[in-house]
Amino acid sequence: MATCSVPLEVTRIAEDIKSMRIRGAGRIARAAARALEIAAEKFEGESIEDFINYIKHVAQILVSTRPTAVSLPNAVAYVTSVIDKISRMDNINEAKKIIIGRAREFIEYSLKATDKIGEIGSRRIEDGDVILTHCNSSAALSVIIHAFKQGKRVKVYATETRPKFQGHITAKTLLREGIDVTLIPDSAVRLVMKNVDKVVVGADTIAANGAVINKVGTSQIALAAHEARVRVFVAAETYKFSPATVVGELVTIEERSPLEVVDEDFLKENKGIEVRNPAFDVTPPEYIDAIITELGIIPPQAAILILKDMFGWAIKDYYQYTTIGCEMEEI
Repeated sequence: MATCSVPLEVTRIAEDIKSMRIRGAGRIARAAARALEIAAEKFEGESIEDFINYIKHVAQILVSTRPTAVSLPNAVAYVTSVIDKISRMDNINEAKKIIIGRAREFIEYSLKATDKIGEIGSRRIEDGDVILTHCNSSAALSVIIHAFKQGKRVKVYATETRPKFQGHITAKTLLREGIDVTLIPDSAVRLVMKNVDKVVVGADTIAANGAVINKVGTSQIALAAHEARVRVFVAAETYKFSPATVVGELVTIEERSPLEVVDEDFLKENKGIEVRNPAFDVTPPEYIDAIITELGIIPPQAAILILKDMFGWAIKDYYQYTTIGCEMEEI
C-alpha cells in the first residue's frame, strides 16, 4: 500500500457520491466502476499483493459512501470479482489491465441496460397515458422517453422530491425532450393520482422478496396508486438487486443530515425539535405491478430468480466490502 496512495480523482468521486453531487443508483454504480478503473491505472507498485490490498482499500472507501444503493457494492463486487484470478498472476501490468477491463465492461453494460429497459418498458406505455414519476431515475426516464420517441403522446407529473429537489432535474430533462411535464409538490401525489394512468419509478435496491427501496416518498406514491387502482412499474437494472438479502441481510436506510431539511438557525432556535431525514423508504411487493429490467418484465415475486441467475458470484464477495451503516429497517 505504501507504493501508491489513493488518487485524488478517486477521492473526489467518493466525495461526490457521498455528497450527492453524483446521484441516481445507475450513475453512482458507473462512477464507482470508473473510480476503480482510475485506481488501477494510477497504481505504481510492482507487487501483486500490494495491488490487491490497494484495490480492496479503494473498494471499501467507495462502498462506505452510500449505504442503501446496492448498485454501488454490486458494481464494486463485479469489478473486483477477478481478484482471486489476479492473486495467481505475476505480471502487475496484466493484473491492472484485468481490473481496468472489468470496470469498463460494467460501465458499458450499465449504459446499455438502461437503454434496453427503456425499449422494453415503453411497450407498457400507451398513447395518451398520463404518467407519474418520482425523483430522478435514468431507468424510469428511459421508459418515458422511449415511449415518446415512438410517437406516443404522454403527459408526466414529476414530483419535486424534497429535500434535494431531484424532481427538478427530471422535469428539465423531460422538457428538453419535448414532453409535456408538470412539476408538483410531493404532498400533491394523492390529489393528482385520479388523473394518472401509470406510475413509473426507479429503484436503488430490490430485495430478494421483491420489495423496492427507493427515494423516500415512493412507498406513499405506491399506496396512493393502489388506492386509485393505478398500476405501478419499477424500472431497474439487474445490478440493483441485492444479493445480500438472499442470505438474510437487512437493507440499511440512509439517514442524511438534518441541514438538508432545515437551516442551522432553525436548529439553534428550536433545540427541542428532532429533525429526521431518511433518504429512502421500502415499498412492499404487493404494491408493485411489475419490475422492468434489461432482461424483461417480471413480477416482484420473481426477484429471487434474478438473484439466483445473476448474482451467485456476488453473494460471498459482497461481504468483503459491506460496512455498518445507519438505522436498519427490516423488509
